[in-house]
Amino acid sequence: MSRMRRVLVNLFAVCLAAPMAATSAAEPSQRRGALVDRVVFTEESNPGKVVGQIETGARHMLAQGITSGVIHRQLRNAPGVEFALSYGSSAELTLNPAGPELADGNLNPFAVAAIREALNWLVDRRYIASELYGGLAEPRTLPLSTAFPDYARLAATARALELRYSFQPARAKEAIAREMKALGATRQNGRWHHDGEPVRLKLLIRTEDTRRQVGDYVANRLEDAGFAVERLYRTADQAAPLWLGADPAAGQWHLYTGGWVSTVINRDQAQNFADFYTPQGRPAPLWQAYDPPEALARIAERLERRDYASPAERQTLMAEALELAMKSSYRVWLVDQLNLWPRAADIRVAADLAGGLAGSRLWPYTLRFEDRVGGEVVVSTPSMLTDPWNPVAGTNWLYDRMILNATQDAPALPDPFTGLYRPQRIAAAEVTVAEGTPVERSLDWVRLETRPEITVPEDTWVDWDGEANRFVRAGERHPEGLTARTRTRITFEEGYLERHWHDGTRMSLADLVLPWILEFERADEDSPLFDRSHVPAHESFLGHFRGWRIVSRRPLVVESYSDQIYPDAETIAAARTPGLAPWHVLALGIHAEAAGELAFSSDKADRSDVPWLSLVSGPSLPILDRHRLEAGAAGYVPFENTLGELVRGNGPARRYERLGQWREQRRHYWVGDGPFYLDAVHAVAGSLVLQRYEGFPDPADKWLRFAEVAIPEPALDGPLTVSPGEPAAFRLEITADAAPYPREAIREVGWLLFDGAGELADRGTAEARDGGWRITLPAEVITALGTGANRLEVIVRSERVALPRFASHVFATVPAKAEATE
Repeated sequence: MSRMRRVLVNLFAVCLAAPMAATSAAEPSQRRGALVDRVVFTEESNPGKVVGQIETGARHMLAQGITSGVIHRQLRNAPGVEFALSYGSSAELTLNPAGPELADGNLNPFAVAAIREALNWLVDRRYIASELYGGLAEPRTLPLSTAFPDYARLAATARALELRYSFQPARAKEAIAREMKALGATRQNGRWHHDGEPVRLKLLIRTEDTRRQVGDYVANRLEDAGFAVERLYRTADQAAPLWLGADPAAGQWHLYTGGWVSTVINRDQAQNFADFYTPQGRPAPLWQAYDPPEALARIAERLERRDYASPAERQTLMAEALELAMKSSYRVWLVDQLNLWPRAADIRVAADLAGGLAGSRLWPYTLRFEDRVGGEVVVSTPSMLTDPWNPVAGTNWLYDRMILNATQDAPALPDPFTGLYRPQRIAAAEVTVAEGTPVERSLDWVRLETRPEITVPEDTWVDWDGEANRFVRAGERHPEGLTARTRTRITFEEGYLERHWHDGTRMSLADLVLPWILEFERADEDSPLFDRSHVPAHESFLGHFRGWRIVSRRPLVVESYSDQIYPDAETIAAARTPGLAPWHVLALGIHAEAAGELAFSSDKADRSDVPWLSLVSGPSLPILDRHRLEAGAAGYVPFENTLGELVRGNGPARRYERLGQWREQRRHYWVGDGPFYLDAVHAVAGSLVLQRYEGFPDPADKWLRFAEVAIPEPALDGPLTVSPGEPAAFRLEITADAAPYPREAIREVGWLLFDGAGELADRGTAEARDGGWRITLPAEVITALGTGANRLEVIVRSERVALPRFASHVFATVPAKAEATE
């Protein structure tokens, strides 16, 4: 058992000992919306300090996952402090692929794929996990999280690649030397030189967590490989303008100690290859510099569309993509982290098994005091307002997104334990797939059907005509007819568009349609809103998009057609459900960008030398003030040929009037529809305030059923030595909180057998027997292993949680002792 898994067994006893309880002073069902009145966010980058503040009652929660062994011990001994666990975060090295010659004239070795690949051999992931993270991490080599289902499905391929890219410093230095010489570099006195100057690498090192130690370790390894390293210690908001906002060719950095959090349990990681290795991953300058090999780009695009006919074909594509991604290595994955999320003992909140507290979509709906309704909760976060807030191409930072999620009410929300989506504003969902399409349903809120063929109706909107400002219908674009792999019909709950935005304006169909127009308009080179960073993602979208239409307005029913699938019908329904955005707020950004004064994306802002649009702070606000006044005076409705009839009577005048009042009262333009509204922003002081939205329609106890979670913990036992020619039996016990895990809650128990060379020798499924599970290896399998050390690895998949659990047992095959003769 790995050190991380030994730590986990002890942590579960601590975390699950105190189940979440309903409030006792008042019934949550008697209240609407949030269960607390106010949430105050304050910026603090020292997690140890915050834990102390939680002890004294000065703070209630820390919105940062802790991976420090020192702070873990502090938490274990802190009275009045509890913590949740999550598994969805990772640490990696983000590499700058621009060059090889940068704008400042210096050489960038990481423009060469072979040097990027060599870094995988240069770093010791086991050392990083066990020593730097104190056992609160698992080594990670691949683009797949080791905590999510796809890693278990691809375990054989994963193990082979992990062995190939294990710590091999001599091999790394040999590959680096070969490629550096090809670039014209020479080694002098142990250091690489180019054009007579040392090759100096600028390493951006995040300082708020264990990545500071990781950065120093990586710098040492690079120096040992012959590079001069400049260590640039930066916080998130200091580093972001360099690695995320600036042109990578400018030469301001070479490596960055990156970190990622999956805010939900990712049941399907096929998207990872497009997201992390191709330009469509993000509208930022770094991603636009990615130039993956044609084979990787093609497979990533197929996986993004889910262009496969069976689970077996998907497995093959995923395995090929893993191989190609490791060759490209735009990033070098290091570890998957176990995160601890501290909170006061009297605070109850639903944490996500992947995203923890910050990533939980349910935190705004479940946050409460144990003994009362109402009150103020003070939350510390390591950063906020890191990037500008706008709903088109704004911030993607975890801590920003946590706050934003409280102000937005999504039509479907993910289960924090399984990752399956559940309805929030959906009355009914029908998913129809073409026969033979590999999709399954788990929850009964979705109806799954199959058809021999799915025909797209002629009145379906399939494209946008920017010149005429109207949608193009399937019948005119495809007179020969059009088919799709999926049809999704979403019926929204009664009164869905009768609700109000936080600024008091009533919703309309224009709030539904305008985001769709922007999807096309921002990819049109003839539009003033054209944004080159949006084009890769839009082209990928067009690869599977087959149209959408409004079937009914009362109740609101929307159909969408696509060739993209997901393994789960619930994910298809959630992905095809259109969201809302207040059209009058978007209109200000459209008006300002068309005038060349602001830009929705960082890439366009950088290229146009204008501010990146923010609705909450900074130089954008006075510009938006002026455009609001102009829009209000003119009764401006963007794309009026289409939106005009979708705007409610007196819509423009009323909307801009209310928005102006909102701006005067709140000092910002962020308008949402969630259980909290953004009450105040103090950007310089590093704080902001969320206030309970009294107009929220739901009972406050709607999501409180997500309290406890039973995670299986496997323990594998068996012989330490086995003789060739003899069978071997191994026993597996699966428990949760020291009690046997229910047999009916186990989805699958698979096993993999690896020989002494790390090669897969056999695989199979465990047999339920005598209250536990049994694995029997036949004599011929043992004989085929030869002599030496072998490893049996077990993979447990539960119906109640989506995280696969692992256990392993090492045994040796040794020749049997010969019997003595008299």
